[in-house]
Amino acid sequence: MKKYNVVVLGATGAVGLEFRKLLVERNFPIDKIKFLGKSTVGQEIPFGDTTVTVEAVEDGCFDGFDIALFSGGGAISLEVAKKAVAAGCVVVDNSSAWRMDPDVPLVVPEVNPDAVAAHKGIIANPNCTTIQMVVCLQAIEKLSHITKVHVSTYQAASGAGASGMAELEEQTKQIVNGEEPTVEKFAYQLAMNIIPQVDVFTDNGYTKEEMKMYYETKKIMDSDINVSATCVRIPVMRNHSEAIWLETEKELDLADVRKAFENAPGVTVVDDPASQKYPMPLFGAGEDDVFVGRIRKDLTNPKGLTFWCVGDQIKKGAALNTVQIAELMIEKGLL
Repeated sequence: MKKYNVVVLGATGAVGLEFRKLLVERNFPIDKIKFLGKSTVGQEIPFGDTTVTVEAVEDGCFDGFDIALFSGGGAISLEVAKKAVAAGCVVVDNSSAWRMDPDVPLVVPEVNPDAVAAHKGIIANPNCTTIQMVVCLQAIEKLSHITKVHVSTYQAASGAGASGMAELEEQTKQIVNGEEPTVEKFAYQLAMNIIPQVDVFTDNGYTKEEMKMYYETKKIMDSDINVSATCVRIPVMRNHSEAIWLETEKELDLADVRKAFENAPGVTVVDDPASQKYPMPLFGAGEDDVFVGRIRKDLTNPKGLTFWCVGDQIKKGAALNTVQIAELMIEKGLL
């Protein structure tokens, strides 16, 4: 089997840590690996049964490498992604920097795997909430075209990275100890609270996170589908949840919908209301699939469906999808 030289940019963050685990667990065919960073340069980072020293992002750092997995944020991606491509490296970027660039495929392997073939050196990983949703929507789209979606998200602290999780943990301890909670990462105290804002507000009253779901879904599904989202931050450490209402062109039988979910790649159905079995973030951390339950007809519309889904934001919502894109490139002979 051919092996590849791999660069990981942002290897010490929450997503970078998951990159490292997945590359080992999934036996990604690596010949040589390099970790790149800024503030962490010189750190010895575990990787499998060895350690790798974090190197600086500098001229020539991508030379001789085949693929780069980026999770260092949009600014660094805009700064160096094209330099990596010029050095002969294919970049799979986990930031928002390139997602809506018309020359950059936006890929979820279970939904639009053929899109990778159109890449010009950069492939974008979608936003976590969008990934989780479209993996589920694709199952329904195969039965009937989806015309509109309403979604409310319940997003864990992990969506704000390692620092967000650390702040929730610290606030919880402080509250238990009767102390004033420290508020730095989020706009308000997250522990014992919910915040109806993820990212900054735009002129139309929706946040950037909500608009990402609107635009990214259209691009990934290559569809006229319209999405209206309300994104909420909740005091859960890891795993995002979404309540989704959708409308299809034709009325669907609920048994067919359930079967479609059961057969969909990347989806696990947990839906037994009589036994109080449904997806919850408590049980989904570290899992690959998106878990779907509470599947039912929308009482307001015969062509409407509603369901609840839970997915690991750090895993499928970020690192796993990125690694799957790299694996897809190999499978299609594009590396």
